Amino acid sequence: MSGTAVPPAVAESAAGAGTPAATGTAASPARLWQQVCALDDIVPESGVAALIDGRQVAIFRVRDAVYAIGNHDPASDANVLARGIVGDIGGEIVVASPIYKQHFSLVSGRCLEQPELSVPTYPSRVHEGQVWIGGDAPALAPTQALAPTPAPTPTPTQAHRPPTGARRLVVIGNGMAAMRTVEELLELAPAAYEITVFGAEPQGSYNRILLSSLLAGDKRLEDVVTHPLEWYARRGIRLHTSDPVVEIDRAHRCVRSRSGVEAAYDRLLIATGSHANVLQVPGNTLEGVITFRALEDVDAMLAAAHSHRHAVVIGGGLLGLEAANGLLQRNMAVTVVHASGHLMERQVDATASELLRRELERRGLKFVMPAKTAGMRGEGRVSAVTLADGRELPADLVVMAIGVRPNIELAQAAGLRCDRGILVDDTLSSFDPAVYAVGECVQHRGTTFGLVAPLWEQARVCANHLAGRGTRGYRSRPLSTQLKVSGVDVFAAGNHAEGPGAESLVLRDPRRGVYKRLVIENDRIRGAVLYGDVRDGNWYADLIKEGRDIRALRDRLLFGAAP
Repeated sequence: MSGTAVPPAVAESAAGAGTPAATGTAASPARLWQQVCALDDIVPESGVAALIDGRQVAIFRVRDAVYAIGNHDPASDANVLARGIVGDIGGEIVVASPIYKQHFSLVSGRCLEQPELSVPTYPSRVHEGQVWIGGDAPALAPTQALAPTPAPTPTPTQAHRPPTGARRLVVIGNGMAAMRTVEELLELAPAAYEITVFGAEPQGSYNRILLSSLLAGDKRLEDVVTHPLEWYARRGIRLHTSDPVVEIDRAHRCVRSRSGVEAAYDRLLIATGSHANVLQVPGNTLEGVITFRALEDVDAMLAAAHSHRHAVVIGGGLLGLEAANGLLQRNMAVTVVHASGHLMERQVDATASELLRRELERRGLKFVMPAKTAGMRGEGRVSAVTLADGRELPADLVVMAIGVRPNIELAQAAGLRCDRGILVDDTLSSFDPAVYAVGECVQHRGTTFGLVAPLWEQARVCANHLAGRGTRGYRSRPLSTQLKVSGVDVFAAGNHAEGPGAESLVLRDPRRGVYKRLVIENDRIRGAVLYGDVRDGNWYADLIKEGRDIRALRDRLLFGAAP
């Protein structure tokens, strides 16, 4: 937006007169105030940018006061300060740059971290509901201030402001990443926010990793639920269960749920997780065709195991194998259909995959691979899976475990920038500085996420910035995966693919059921696969992460770290 020059009737004289002059009376010499916009055009606790006399000015509304500073961020050399997050540090009202997060005083323009990067300030006033900026004019004395503005009609953001003065945090999603972020935030700043959580499921947060153990009978429901309803009540968190958010109104900083509940926010955390992929083939909506993602899916599998015999699991990755093992433990006859010729091909190499397959077959699982699913057949309920080569497999239950995709539809509808996931910066902030996102719904530096370790780190970084204590950004790290697949220990780290300049160190011990493979390139480990004996997995992961020269260790690498 651009400023409109105020006519001589309200010009400020060189002597500093700030009261409106009589119509037609010129102030000489004059420094003109400029009308920028209506106060109601600026969302409380946020900013807008205006072009005034060829300069970009960031104008912030803090409750019903306005402040104006230069919009140019000296650290990033970008005109972005109007997009920053407004807050309070030690009683000083500041804005955090959305790029490198330096804090600038809205009163003095001082950069708290690097005073040499301070920005100019401009006098600003509200008169008859309009925001005026005074160019280079000095700030008006209190006795010369423009007439006070009647309080505007409250917007949803103002109407629900908590009486405690705490800011409002709304969390969309009640999963593992969301609650880990809330836990970290409560540790850092327990009184900083009034927190409202919206979840799609009827219970508190639970550990999805343990669903396979619940299915197999190794865990009870109370072992899986990490945050019972009383956990929220004890901490004063408003929890709306079975009531997902269906709309984000960023203009008024408000969300609306499926049941019609509205909640205003100062900060919004999106943790909508991911959707389970579903094969788009005939019969995929038949009764008994499900995914493996939530507690209700476990309930459906347990019900099927009680009254049916044959199960087909589509997908030979970790989740598919865990579902297959759980159903096997429930006395179902289980067949795994996998499109690849190797199980868990994204995590382990062909040798480890074959060892795993043989062990699982010995325990009673059947495999059809490589094979493509053409569809499902049945009258009301599924009765068979049809393969592309014409074969049919009996199936009273079909579990699809073929991967996930980030749940970004809500963010897209709100106008947030998305690619495969919600795009976030190193602080886990979206392109709207009031909106953060964590977990499987985000995309950071081109990467999306599915394992727990990066989600925990994201939660830690995000909570620090929500608490106003953020000093570091999130960085994706080389991941290692230690898994127990149906009782078999498997470990993978780094990149174990073959390639020019790479060589493999291999140890096989068939009697003990042990296989180790280390991929070496330029005297450094770049990948590791362990089967059966994973005790040295963390050591190999550290060597990969550090990029350590292993020439002095080469002769004993396969035998693990020195005691």
